[in-house]
Amino acid sequence: MNISTDPGSGFTHDVIVIGGGPAGMSAAMTAAEYGCKVALLDEQPRPGGQIYRNVTRAPAALRELLGPDYQRGSGLAERLQRSGVECHFDTTVWDVGQDLTVTAQCHGRSTQLRPRQLIAATGAMERPSPIPGWTLPGVLNAGAAQILLKSSGTVPSGATVLVGGGPLLLLVACQLLDAGARVAALVQTTPTSNLLRALPHLGRASLTPSYLAKGAGLLQKLKRAGVPFYRDAREIRIEGESGVSALTFRAGGTCVSIAADAVLLHHGVVPNTQLARLLRLEHRWDDTQLAWQPCVDAWFETSLPGLRIPGDGASIAGALAAEASGALAALGAAAAIGRVDCSTQEREARAWRKLLRKHSRVRRFLDELYRPPEWLVAPPDETIVCRCEEVDAGTIRHMAILGCQGPNQTKFFSRCGMGPCQGRQCAITVSQMLARAHFKSVQEVGSYRIRPPLKPIPLGSIAALASPSVSRSACKEEFE
Repeated sequence: MNISTDPGSGFTHDVIVIGGGPAGMSAAMTAAEYGCKVALLDEQPRPGGQIYRNVTRAPAALRELLGPDYQRGSGLAERLQRSGVECHFDTTVWDVGQDLTVTAQCHGRSTQLRPRQLIAATGAMERPSPIPGWTLPGVLNAGAAQILLKSSGTVPSGATVLVGGGPLLLLVACQLLDAGARVAALVQTTPTSNLLRALPHLGRASLTPSYLAKGAGLLQKLKRAGVPFYRDAREIRIEGESGVSALTFRAGGTCVSIAADAVLLHHGVVPNTQLARLLRLEHRWDDTQLAWQPCVDAWFETSLPGLRIPGDGASIAGALAAEASGALAALGAAAAIGRVDCSTQEREARAWRKLLRKHSRVRRFLDELYRPPEWLVAPPDETIVCRCEEVDAGTIRHMAILGCQGPNQTKFFSRCGMGPCQGRQCAITVSQMLARAHFKSVQEVGSYRIRPPLKPIPLGSIAALASPSVSRSACKEEFE
């Protein structure tokens, strides 16, 4: 990286944005429009985040298959390229200090940058689905399968069964059909009682009818294709020895077994709070989205002054809402460092707030309709919960009986959450299981404390911090 530091202040940038998805790109471009010196860091080789992964390189036929929502990312990426934002891809942020100093690795070497304002657009991750057999080869998250399709045009081979609930599950099923995959069944785990929870919010959702029409279109497409559709499935098990061979479950009082070569799981997405947890920010447990959310204000500033978290990293609302929140976070950052005055900030924010409200109207309806089933956090004792350390559900229940009141205590007794992912895959499940065991709220039980590095990195990369001139010259800007 070619980085210069203001000798008077010690700052390298006015604003640093972590994450190149819709919220991150929008935040970076907006901050640059107001004269801020901006850097965007992302661990992927190109902009787009998860939702627009590889959009600048995907062949035209694949972009067409993935649809207009995906193609929208091309326009954002092109605008980012013209914006003057300093972009550093293939760059992994592995630590952030309380003074907002960002430590990142690029090309095997680490370096540090320090902004006046930091915007962490770290996005979302898929909710874990700890059901028996979910660690077998051939089992993927549906979102991971979609990323394979976006990145390389690859689809699962053989009979593929999709299990879970949520709009993404329907979308992935349709995209796989279009790509030539053999979709053997869609097994929906959403309880039918969710309809009653969702109905009171249908009126507000209908104010943005395009979302409802899109969902209905996906269901119709699956029906026309003759994909078997099961509702309110439970007692799900993925069978197999060295890999997936079948899926068994109960639906409508009947036991069902479907031969399968691949199983795709999805029970919604949750904010990725690893960086927020690292900085000990205030969080709250959202009982509607069943997820932790960092506490943010109207300009997406967190409990740490100068750090803002917009987009799905704050609350799940989708790509278009993320764009709006990213712009609002950038306006907040620009105002905080004096690039815009308060009246300009408020005036420019009106249009973004209107968009944010528009694209958030459908959220409560979807959250209630696709609320994960209660049994998802009550897996059988033999089911692996922490994949890194292979800690099963029975062990976690035993930890609760021994007196562990929170996830950090279970670490000491079982190593649960101590693997290289630092609990990204198991944290929510462990917190919910302990809350049930102790008859407490998830808020009372809490979550894992996260420590640097956020991602595994080689010792040589850390050592490079001692030679900043070397580390900075090793990473050049890349944007193609």
